[in-house]
Amino acid sequence: MAKRILNVVTNVAHYDEPTHPTGLWLSELTHAWHVFDDAGYEQTLVSPAGGEVPLEPRSLTFPNYDKTAKAWRSDPAKMALLEKTSSPDEVDASDFDAIYFTGGHAVMYDFTDSGGLQRITREIFENGGIVSSVCHGYCGLLNTKLSDGSYLIAGRKMTGFSWREEKLAKVDELVPYNAEQVAKDRGARYEKALLPFVSYVVVDGRLVTGQNPGSAKATAKKVVAGLS
Repeated sequence: MAKRILNVVTNVAHYDEPTHPTGLWLSELTHAWHVFDDAGYEQTLVSPAGGEVPLEPRSLTFPNYDKTAKAWRSDPAKMALLEKTSSPDEVDASDFDAIYFTGGHAVMYDFTDSGGLQRITREIFENGGIVSSVCHGYCGLLNTKLSDGSYLIAGRKMTGFSWREEKLAKVDELVPYNAEQVAKDRGARYEKALLPFVSYVVVDGRLVTGQNPGSAKATAKKVVAGLS
């Protein structure tokens, strides 16, 4: 039977400052989707509120806007998937072998405190599935606790968009918190590449995390390897 992946995307369209738009970093979905599709996996999209998913404008510009992202935007069927995503209460965690959190700064606002996403993540992990994220997607793991009350990321090696990268992206004064520091505060053994914006993936058992947009494909490949 085909493996099943739950891809998590955002519903948020701007920072706290409404004049600064954000949303899903499209290639973080398309790169992984392509890898999972090649592996023959069935894929579903879920978002904290269900429904429409806005796109991060910067992900639609060179060099971030690559052929996979362009192909997705030119495919009406694919774009329709981003107009009617499932909500967490419509998802049965036992239907999935892995969960993959996409990024974009938008997820800092609606992933972190979503009780529904936390429930799904906990159940997939405790059912023996893989929990994965790329870039800011790890914000969806920061507050997720296991049944014993411990943080899922506590004591585990992981990565995600670094504070240095926030500064280099010139959004450190716009973001609502320092995700790297919060991960460390939760007990995660946070790691990052020596150089910013290069592909970097950390695997700790059934926790698979990628540091930045350029890590999406490699992260998905590690998920496939873990499910194989």
